[in-house]
Order: sequence, then C-alpha cells, then structure tokens
Amino acid sequence: MPPLKRYVLRLFFSLKYITANVVDRNNGHIVASASSVEHDLKKAFECGRFCNAKAAATVGEVLAMRLRVEGLEQGQGNGIHVDVNKEVEKKGFKNQTKVWAIVNALKNNGVKLVLDDDDNQDSRWSHR
Repeated sequence: MPPLKRYVLRLFFSLKYITANVVDRNNGHIVASASSVEHDLKKAFECGRFCNAKAAATVGEVLAMRLRVEGLEQGQGNGIHVDVNKEVEKKGFKNQTKVWAIVNALKNNGVKLVLDDDDNQDSRWSHR
C-alpha cells in the first residue's frame, strides 16, 4: 500500500513570478506559501529578475522557513510529496532549472521531501 500523500508541493510559474505552495490534501488548504511577487522578496532580487533560477531558490528557502515555523518541515512524518517530472512536464522544459532550484532549496533547508515518480514507484527517495 503506498504511503499517504497528505502534503504535496505545487508550483506556479508566470512570465514574471514564481509561487510555491504546500497543500494539505485532506482539506484542500494551503498550509504554507512563498512567492516572488511578495514585496520583501522582490526587494532582494536584481531588477526585473523575479522569475529566474535564483529567484526560484529564494522562494524555496522562504517556503522552507515558513514550513519550519508551522512545524511541517517533516510533513507530519510522511514527508512532503513532489512529482518533479509532472511539474516539469506541466510547466514546460525551460522551467526545469526553476523546479529543481525550488526542490533543492527545500531539501538543503531541512524539509523532508519525497520525490514521486509515477512511472516507477521503486525509484522514490526521500531526503531529511
């Protein structure tokens, strides 16, 4: 029986901005969010660079901090699930570096992620 995927990472990219949300699938609520559209984050970026890989990494770091504040960096034991292949496919190949920048920033800041691969369930791995 596959583990319960209660918390999932959802990413949104526009031409200008990046938003990352962690959604509680039990009730459909966003439990933590970070976006390059936020005023404090926008001030940290180079002028006009709100949607590049560096901005994506910063969004991931802020999301990790907010998950830690909420006590959800471990995803209530099961981890936070993300299907990187699905996110890249959905967002387009040119956003692949941004997707990985967010995922790596989360992992590097202590968030337990479970990378899902729908094609091969044995290739899943998690990081503490």
